[in-house]
Amino acid sequence: MPSLGHILERSQTLSASQREWLHQLVGDWQLISDFSFADLVLVTPLQDERFIIAAACRPATNATALDNDVVNMTFDPADSEKFREIIATGQRGTVYIHGLRYEGYPVRRAGEDPFAVLALVYSQRSRKETVLRHSSYEEIEEQLLDMVTQGLFPMEGTPSGFRHGAPRVTDGFTHIDADGAVIFNSPNAVSNLHRLGIRSTFEGQLLAEQITSSIDAETRLDDALPVVLLGRAPWMTELELRGAVLSLRAVPLWKDGKHVGAVVLSRDISELRRRELELVSKDTTIREINHRVKNNLQTVSALLRMQARRADDKKVIEVLSEAQRRVETIALVHQILSQTVDEIVDFSEVLTPLITMATDIASTDVRVSSEVRGEFGMVDANTATRLAVVLNELVSNAVEHGLPHGGHIVVSADREGDVLTVQVSDDGVGVPTTGVKQGLGTRIVRTMVEGELHGTIKWEARDGGGTTVTLTINVTAGLPPTDEK
Repeated sequence: MPSLGHILERSQTLSASQREWLHQLVGDWQLISDFSFADLVLVTPLQDERFIIAAACRPATNATALDNDVVNMTFDPADSEKFREIIATGQRGTVYIHGLRYEGYPVRRAGEDPFAVLALVYSQRSRKETVLRHSSYEEIEEQLLDMVTQGLFPMEGTPSGFRHGAPRVTDGFTHIDADGAVIFNSPNAVSNLHRLGIRSTFEGQLLAEQITSSIDAETRLDDALPVVLLGRAPWMTELELRGAVLSLRAVPLWKDGKHVGAVVLSRDISELRRRELELVSKDTTIREINHRVKNNLQTVSALLRMQARRADDKKVIEVLSEAQRRVETIALVHQILSQTVDEIVDFSEVLTPLITMATDIASTDVRVSSEVRGEFGMVDANTATRLAVVLNELVSNAVEHGLPHGGHIVVSADREGDVLTVQVSDDGVGVPTTGVKQGLGTRIVRTMVEGELHGTIKWEARDGGGTTVTLTINVTAGLPPTDEK
C-alpha cells in the first residue's frame, strides 16, 4: 500500500510546501474526526485530472462508515469533477458516491488558493443526527473545519513527539471562550480535574483561575501552563498536583481572523508517570549493581596482587598474576556497564583499555605495540564479559609466548549482522611445530568460545611470520553463527 508521501508525489499540481501542509494536516486531523463523529478522507488530484483518496481517518467517538481501507482509491472522472469544483470555488460541497455522503471542504494554506479536499464521510442517513452530544461538539467542529478552509489548521508550532503522547478528545476536553471561561467540560475532563482535587463544576468561570487556585506554593509549574489554560497558543504541558499528573494540550479556535476560544484537551497520565519512575529506579539499581560488582572485583584483584607480592615461589606468583589480570578484565566490563542504563555495551569501548592493560602487564622488558581495526558494535553484558576474557587471554599469550623480543599485535573485527569475526594477529615467532600449547589460558579460551559463546576458534600461521587466531561467534542469545553472508 503506497504511503501518503508516495501518493502526493503522483500529483504534479502540488508544490513541496503544499505536500508538507497536507502531511501536517493528516498528522493532527484526528481532532476533527472525533469532534465531527465522522470518518475523514483527504482527496487530492492526480496527473490525469482524476482524484484519489490519499489518507483516511476513523473517529474514536463513533462507529465508522468505512468498512474497508479506502486509501489509494481513485474516483471516476464524473465524481472527480465534483471535487474539482470544490477546489475551484473554494466552497463547501456535498458528493454522493456508492451510498456514502462526502461533505467536502477545500484545503488551503493561508494566502493560497485551495489545492485539496478534506471530506467528512457519512452513510446516506446522517449518523450525526442520531448521536446525542453537547452543542460544543458541533461548534468546535464547525470552527475547526472553517480554520481548514482558511488555512489556519493545522497550526504552526504545534508540538509533536511529547513523551507521554498528545491527549485526544476521548481522554477529556474543556471548551473555553476567548477570555478563558469554561463553556463545557466533557465527563472525562471532569474526572481528570477531580484527580487534581478540583471538584466544583465551573461553567462560566475561568479555567486558569480554577486550576491555579488549587495549586500550593510547593508545586513546580511549567512556564507553558498559563498559555495552555488560556488557550492562547497551540502548546502542551504537564501538571502534577496531589499525586495526579495531567497532560494538557491547547488548540486555539479562530474565526474571521479573531481568537474565539480554545479546546483544552486533558489526559490522566498518573499511571504512566508512576511506571516511568519505576523504570528510572530500575535503571539506577542496575547501574548501582554493576558499580558495586566492579568495586568488589577490583578489591579481589588488589588482594590477588598483594598475595602475589608476598609469594616466594615464581610459579605461584605467575598463577596469581594471571588470576588478577582475569579478574581485572571482568571488572573493566562492569565499569562500562555502570555508566549506561542498558545491559549492552559498545565493545569497542571495552577493547581499547583492555588491549592497553593486557600488553602493559604482559610486556615488561620488551616493546609491544597494538592496533585495533574495525567495529565490534553493541554486545550484551554476558557476551561482552566472556569475549573480554577471551581477547585478554589471546593478547596476553601473544605477548608472553609469541613476542619474546617485542613486536606488533593487531586485533581486527568484522561484523555482519549478529555474526562477529575477530582476528588477533602478531608478527612474532609463530605457532610451534608441536601445535598450540594446551595450558590453562588456552583451555579457558576454548571453553568460553565453543561452550559458552557457541562459536569457533582456530590458530594458524600468519603470512610473513607470526600467528593469527580467528574466532567467530553469534552475539545474540548464545546462538551458533550462521554460514550465510
